[in-house]
Amino acid sequence: MSTNALENYRLSMKEKTGYAMGDLACNLIYTTVCSYLLFFYTNVYGLAADVVATMFLVVRVMDAVVDPIVGTFVDKHTYKHGKFRPYLLYGAFPFAVLGILCFSTPAFADTVKIIYAYATYIGLSLVYTTINIPYGALTAAMTRDNKEVVSMTSIRMLCANLGGLIVSFGIPVFVTMISGSYTGEESRIGWQITMGLYSVVGALLLLYCFSQTKERIKVDPSNDAKLKFIDVFKQFKVNPPLVVLSLFFIILFGMMAVANSIGTYFITYNCNRPDLVQWYGLIGTIPAFFLLPLVPTFNRLVGKIRLLQISLILGIVGCGVTYVVPAENITVILIARFVSSCGIIVAGGFMWALIPETIEYGEYKTGKRLSAMIYAIIGFFFKFGLALGGIVPGFMLSSYGYVANQVQTAEALNGILLTTTVIPMIFLAVAFIDISFYSLNDKRYKEIVAALEEKKHDVNEADPEENVQPQMAN
Repeated sequence: MSTNALENYRLSMKEKTGYAMGDLACNLIYTTVCSYLLFFYTNVYGLAADVVATMFLVVRVMDAVVDPIVGTFVDKHTYKHGKFRPYLLYGAFPFAVLGILCFSTPAFADTVKIIYAYATYIGLSLVYTTINIPYGALTAAMTRDNKEVVSMTSIRMLCANLGGLIVSFGIPVFVTMISGSYTGEESRIGWQITMGLYSVVGALLLLYCFSQTKERIKVDPSNDAKLKFIDVFKQFKVNPPLVVLSLFFIILFGMMAVANSIGTYFITYNCNRPDLVQWYGLIGTIPAFFLLPLVPTFNRLVGKIRLLQISLILGIVGCGVTYVVPAENITVILIARFVSSCGIIVAGGFMWALIPETIEYGEYKTGKRLSAMIYAIIGFFFKFGLALGGIVPGFMLSSYGYVANQVQTAEALNGILLTTTVIPMIFLAVAFIDISFYSLNDKRYKEIVAALEEKKHDVNEADPEENVQPQMAN
């Protein structure tokens, strides 16, 4: 790509930060769901662990199936404010309301309680999908410069982890401050008020993200009409990097969801230190604040694949130490948590920077730009990974005899330990193998972008009037 072409895709720090606020917003609400909803349902709302695990499976799989449909719809429609940004504007308020409802505890009969949990969780997940897919696709509409994508993604992941920090450390603190405890029926009002605060702030941040971003890469209006739902599935035939990345997402997010869901149980019961729940969560996110700003440098030094592989090895080492060290040795446990988090945070942050590469590759191979559709594909596997992360701890707790709010048996403690360490290690090892097959190196990516820019230039030369300003569909 020429220097002049690259200049057109430079982003200001203000715009990068404004974009990143969208992920902070989503994490304030959805990370709370991923990290605490299982605990909330079993220890506060009073549902059985196997009932919750089944619900997580049903809702997440259903939600994942909806992703390609939403992605197709987003790619086929362009509005006054752009193709992707309007969903941030109009989805903010419903997202906040459903976040509050998910952590509310109406006094219903048992069957109605389950129905209410399904309805609110499904609603929240669907609204999250209609916000998160266009939000993710917005990256590829803002710039084609891979250095800018990595930089913007690093800031985005920094804010995402800030959201994780505010959730993991803040939720137990606020709930306990309001209710006197973060578990049991007496904590219900604390959960509702805390989630109300987080949801309102999240909605405001989504609106700020909308106001600060700009879609620079305009899609030919005929592209919208050409797109079909079946194009989603064709990508798996022509886009090998997307296949590898999709599998990586399901594996890594499955592992992260397992670790996030089970961590509260491990510290509370195995370590017998419920007072350290928020600190365990803090250690899981704090490495992001000094590592993610260094990701562009790491990428230049060792390359994208080696960077991911080293990160995954760190995750495996941390989980392995946690498995072999007695749970009462809390200092070593927390150090192992820190080491594991360093690897997982870098891998989990950097992999988002690879998605725009697969979008450009897909356009190069097919002539169709499937930004939202490809994010929907990633979203499908991301959600399926979250489904695994939701059902695995639930079924493990149930099968090993976990009973909420009481001293656990040795068998239950062993089940919690295995779910905290061995299962994540297996996920990480499989992810290591998978990412080794990612074949889109930097040289090849630059060649693809140059070819797309040349094609765009040829179209503009052939019909300059039509390409001055894209037409708006719908």
